[in-house]
Amino acid sequence: MTTDAQTRDAPSSRAAVVFNPAKVNTQRLRDQVAAREKSLGWGPSTWHETSAADDGRGAAQDAAAHHPDVVLVAGGDGTLRVAAEELAPAGIPIALIPVGTGNLFARNLHLPLNNLPLAVRTAFEGTDRRVDIGEATLTLEDGGVQIHAFLVMAGVGLDANMAANTNARVKKRLGWVAYSDPIARSVFGNHQFTLRYGLDDQPEQEMKAHTVIVGNCGTLTAGLLLLPDAVIDDGILNAVAFRPKGGAGWTKIGYGLALNRFFHRTRFGRVLDLFLPTSRTLRYTSGRRLTVRFDVPEQIQLDGDPFGKVSGAVLEVRHRGLAIRTP
Repeated sequence: MTTDAQTRDAPSSRAAVVFNPAKVNTQRLRDQVAAREKSLGWGPSTWHETSAADDGRGAAQDAAAHHPDVVLVAGGDGTLRVAAEELAPAGIPIALIPVGTGNLFARNLHLPLNNLPLAVRTAFEGTDRRVDIGEATLTLEDGGVQIHAFLVMAGVGLDANMAANTNARVKKRLGWVAYSDPIARSVFGNHQFTLRYGLDDQPEQEMKAHTVIVGNCGTLTAGLLLLPDAVIDDGILNAVAFRPKGGAGWTKIGYGLALNRFFHRTRFGRVLDLFLPTSRTLRYTSGRRLTVRFDVPEQIQLDGDPFGKVSGAVLEVRHRGLAIRTP
């Protein structure tokens, strides 16, 4: 029998922690979490470790089974993507402890980077923000179908080849420099593929492209603005297609990406953009649902994770389908 005193003394809130031990200082994280639990009167958190044999899915499922008030995810964009896929349907908020190479989601949401105490404090004392979550239905090369979530970007072409062909050890040691080799091979090879795409209820169209990227977030590392109109909670997916013709085409793409922030984030740039011709090497569009089909199966990536070759995909958005703990 539980007494009234025991009921009052029982912790009212608990957290769970999903962590990648290869990327985070586990003891330091445990110390920070314990300090917050003690200061706020929370119960002890449950801890769920990812492993080489598990991409974090099992850890996220175990965390959800404890019905926590928030799940701290200590990892990169890939760990976060898997955790979001499992936790979003349960409505459990996620607090991101960013570690890893890119952390594009954290950068786009302006979450604390390289500041473990602030990230943990945000997890326990921050507020929840509802953001969009992408859903990709992939038709694999063998005809099988898989459904996965994505938070940042889905891509076919250059970035998918980067994800598939970059050595994991080199990436860990050198960071984004590790992508120079697959980028160079992709650019100089200039492989272009034919795709048929349908946007929302519009008729299907055909085009050739070197790379197609569909995203919820617009900014890459170093502040490079790839998808200028992307807003993380507007219920819309934004897309860009790279369509270079030789070296001059890649030069135009380079200039276009470098100047995106000027044209879309400054008043003078927006006015000037009204009088400039639309680029044919960078084609932008947006919608709630994008369907793509390929004549020849192509590599695809979701938030930096390779998913092999697909013959088609349906990319949709769940408007404000995920709760993220923010400062």
